[in-house]
This record gives sequence, structure tokens and C-alpha cells, in this order.
Amino acid sequence: MNRGVYITGTDTGVGKTVVAASLLAALNALGVRALGMKPVASGCAITPRGLRNSDAQLLIAHSAGAPEYALVNPYAFADPIAPHLAAADAGIEIEIGRIGAAFDALSTMSQFTVVEGVGGWMAPLGPVLMQSALAQVLRVPVILVVGLRLGCLNHALLSARAIQADGCELLGWVGNCIDADMLRVDDNLATLRARLGSPCLGVLPYSERADASELATHLDAACDWLSIHAPGPD
Repeated sequence: MNRGVYITGTDTGVGKTVVAASLLAALNALGVRALGMKPVASGCAITPRGLRNSDAQLLIAHSAGAPEYALVNPYAFADPIAPHLAAADAGIEIEIGRIGAAFDALSTMSQFTVVEGVGGWMAPLGPVLMQSALAQVLRVPVILVVGLRLGCLNHALLSARAIQADGCELLGWVGNCIDADMLRVDDNLATLRARLGSPCLGVLPYSERADASELATHLDAACDWLSIHAPGPD
């Protein structure tokens, strides 16, 4: 197994990027040289340097050093649509080998690589390729970001079941308060702790303008767990 972790979510828009960036900030603050990666991103801006994704750029901002954009985000698509549709429109096939090569390159520059997935766990990347293949090929365990809003229990339990059914290790989960008006938040968290079967690695509070450096303090449990349980290189 590699020194890294794959961040997935119960859906799109649940805060995977915020959690990934906060985890990078927390690890680097502890002296662990950590880099972020967003292998596939749709919804990118056209710039003089090529397509750029704001999520990938946020990961770079909280990474150690200044990793090359093409390594952090090997597949960038302009339209904010499902990645398999964006790839088909661009006449491109997302290739696992290209992503693996970028991951390996980043791994030579860091002690730990935080890889952010796209959408929810079952988001397809091609006619056959599924997101689970990325975690499998990169040989990293998974952290599930649970967007805390009505319906999160069903989404979290189904996602956890799918991750494990795909033969991937669910290292733990992070709750992210994305609905300021959600009722019974503590009771929902208690249900998740009782039923998910993997540890809670942190809960991020609701914030209008999430700051990864400030939220990093809420992921101490994640850093402790990763330092103890995340596998080292073969």
C-alpha cells in the first residue's frame, strides 16, 4: 500500500475539497510533507496556461511546495458535468495508467498524498471505468466525507457499503456540516458513529466561507489515525 488516502463523498457538493485541503493543512502543520491530487475534474476555467480547476488549485495552495498542475490534475474538462460525459465530449478516454504515473511522481516529492475523487463514489469515469478503480490502482485507503444534511444517513450507509463491496478499505469518515438549518445534527452523528462501522475522523462545523487552515484543527483525529494506521510503502 502507498502513503496516501482517497477522499470520496456521499454526493457531489458535500465538501470533499474542503476536507482534503484541511487534511493537507493539518498534515503539513505537523511536519508531514503532504501533497494534494485531483485526478479528474470537470468544471474548469479556460486560462492562458490551459484549463484550471478551482478545487485542484486549492489543493495546490495547501500542499507542500508547488507541485506541477498537470500532475495534480491530469484530466481537466471545461463543462461542469459528469466526468464520463465530459471526457466523451472531448473525445478523451480517462486512463488509469496516466493517473497512476502522476500519483507516483507526486509520491516521490512527498511523504503523503491526499487524493480527492470526483462526485460520489459511484460516479462513472468512462463506459466501463468506475471511480473505485482509482483507489484500487493507487492502493490507498478511503475516507468518506458525509455531507451533514437531511438524507445523509442513507447516503452515508449506501456509500460505505459500496466502498467495501468494491474491495476498498474504508479508513474512516468525516462529517461536514453543509446545512446550517439541519435539525438533530448530534443525533445524526450518533447514528453514523453507531452504524458506519468505521471511526469518525472529525466533524467540520458549518462555515459560509470555509478556510482550510482554520478547519484543519478539527481533523486531529484523522491525522492521528493516519499516522498510526495508514500503511507505509512496501
